[in-house]
Amino acid sequence: MPFADLADPGRPGGDVRLFYTDDGTGDLPLLLVHGWGSDSQEWTWHLPDLATRYRVIAVDLRGHGNSSVPPSGFHPRDMAGDLVRLLDHLDIPQVVAVGHSMGGQIVSILAVEHPERVRALVCVDPGYGHERDVAESAPARVRALKADVGAALRIDKWCYTPVTPPMIKAWHSRRLLAMPPHVLAEAFAGLFLGDASIGVRPASDDYLARRECPVLTFRFDPAQAAWEESLFKHPDSTAVTWPGSGHRLHEERPREFLLVMNRWIKGVTQ
Repeated sequence: MPFADLADPGRPGGDVRLFYTDDGTGDLPLLLVHGWGSDSQEWTWHLPDLATRYRVIAVDLRGHGNSSVPPSGFHPRDMAGDLVRLLDHLDIPQVVAVGHSMGGQIVSILAVEHPERVRALVCVDPGYGHERDVAESAPARVRALKADVGAALRIDKWCYTPVTPPMIKAWHSRRLLAMPPHVLAEAFAGLFLGDASIGVRPASDDYLARRECPVLTFRFDPAQAAWEESLFKHPDSTAVTWPGSGHRLHEERPREFLLVMNRWIKGVTQ
């Protein structure tokens, strides 16, 4: 069964059941981590290609998709801890970790807090490096998420451009409408609020500068790409900028995304 029952004896209510798929036969394990309010279905465009090259683990984070919905534990650090326990469950010592949006923050936490588990990082328009106004507006958005399912759809509007395929918009809207409100609210708060948050500068700078592994970042905003490049430690790290794309650029341009990512992974792992 593609489920992992993960116990966390150190935290009350920390036990969780994660849905995941384990495809491919390659020697290099790839861990795919989706964004806020999504699930591992967002990698459907990419899995057939990736499974011919790697062992690919695509997981639904706690509270998302087909994973269990505990009453709490939706801070990105909690979800990074789940990933460590999943890798232990699968007896996988090290991965190339790929994360989109919130997933980009989660895999970066994994790389900083558990550097021995991450060989390289791919962050797809990741959920960090935002300006201070995002934190200032976050409390009101968290309150709205708790009260009104439509709040998630309003937040999601910024993800798209006029050329984003309508199917992508509809696909993610349906996922958001099915999400438990407390999951969306707590996860959003964890991204941008509190002392442990790394979603907003300057907390992003101090934390991300601790990543020692190679990092490939995809951005649609050249200014964000330049900012993140200034934090890279490893000489093989690089930022790719696709102006005109939306937040879900890996879904809008899947073939190009795969081409760039596969070439980069080959270069840093051989």
